[in-house]
Amino acid sequence: MTPFPISDKSPVEHAGEIPAEVDCVVIGGGIIGIMTGWSLVQRGLRAVVVEKGRVAGEQSSRNWGWIRAQGRDAAELPIMIDSRRMWRDLAARIGPELGLKQAGVMYLSDTEKGVAGYHDWLVHARAYDLDSRILSGAEVAGLMPAAAKTWHAGLWTASDMRAEPWAAVPALARAAVADGLLIVENCAVRTLDIAAGRVAGVVTEAGRIRASAVVVAGGAWSSLFLRRHGVSIPQLSVRATVAATGPMPDVFDGAVSEGRFAWRRRADGGYTLAPSDIHDMLIGPDAVRNLRVFIPQLRRDPYGSRYRPKAPAEYPDGWGTPRRWSADDVTPFERQRVLNPAPNAARVTRLAQEFAQVFPGAGPVTIRTAWAGMIDTMPDIVPVLDHVAAIPGLTISTGMCGHGFGIGPAWGKATAALVAGQDPGHDLTRFRLSRFTDGSPMILGPSL
Repeated sequence: MTPFPISDKSPVEHAGEIPAEVDCVVIGGGIIGIMTGWSLVQRGLRAVVVEKGRVAGEQSSRNWGWIRAQGRDAAELPIMIDSRRMWRDLAARIGPELGLKQAGVMYLSDTEKGVAGYHDWLVHARAYDLDSRILSGAEVAGLMPAAAKTWHAGLWTASDMRAEPWAAVPALARAAVADGLLIVENCAVRTLDIAAGRVAGVVTEAGRIRASAVVVAGGAWSSLFLRRHGVSIPQLSVRATVAATGPMPDVFDGAVSEGRFAWRRRADGGYTLAPSDIHDMLIGPDAVRNLRVFIPQLRRDPYGSRYRPKAPAEYPDGWGTPRRWSADDVTPFERQRVLNPAPNAARVTRLAQEFAQVFPGAGPVTIRTAWAGMIDTMPDIVPVLDHVAAIPGLTISTGMCGHGFGIGPAWGKATAALVAGQDPGHDLTRFRLSRFTDGSPMILGPSL
């Protein structure tokens, strides 16, 4: 199993012609789009997932691979619990290719304030009978005897899991295709096709697809696409750097975040490392436009991002990225098939040093590869899942805030239920689109 994210150099696996007509077009071939499309066909609907680049080419293959209930917003927890069950069922069907393993997730803190946050979150965990609990410093040391560092306390959820995202999402896509889902890669959706004020389909670079429903699950590109149609969501993207070591001794089998950086064991015997204290914010027009609604988040964590003065032109929020185009134009989505930002090289070096300091007995830390992804984030750190009232037939399922991989199966199922006019089985009020315009107070999700 190669620990590389998928890129525009990866072969096209789902080629072929676009269909003339379906019941629903899903824009975006990440885990949310794939699982939404799969759930739609399981409900007897005709669906196609249209991806401008490659399935899982962006954040769905660039994330940490955590499948966690721990630390989630209270409104996400019942969906996440459903998702963990679905991951187990999917692994039973697909097999070891997912890399699924229950190894637990642990957060570590050196401060009383951090531990107080754990206690606050445990109230929600207990409401859903999660096995999460607070560990003493001695208990943490017992779970990680190879660690040279000690911590004041930890938050531990033994039932949480991990998987290999660059292998898992393509495997899920293949299983969905076997069940009747149509996926077309390397084909950008340029615009919605709107007739009499409602969705009539989409216009792709390969032609039109007639459909009465469209789901926008485009990750970091969602805001740019929606703005073209007069729909505004306060979505920004931050660059997150990740590194992968070569094979190393097994110092801990689960996933850990200790404030400065995070790590998890991989199926190939190496570790995935990532900064957990800071990301890179690339400033563009949307960042300036949405500054006001992000102020509560900035106040809570003013040093959580390093600000870069200019987002590149080919990025979703680049200064030179077009905001307007016609259905006959080559769009930004075709110009940037797979968003592949360069990792922060200084952070990669530091990650290797930090891991070596925590586990000095594990030997040299050799970085096999490093990459970065653009995490689409919302002001309150929870996603959007809702119909667009102004354009009947349009549904938004985006803004996963870096939390989409683990919750993806059940989130896709809830999205499909919403499209089909069925009960999603969960209260989705927290994720409504109108929360940014109806005067509701901004309630931040957990910063754990």
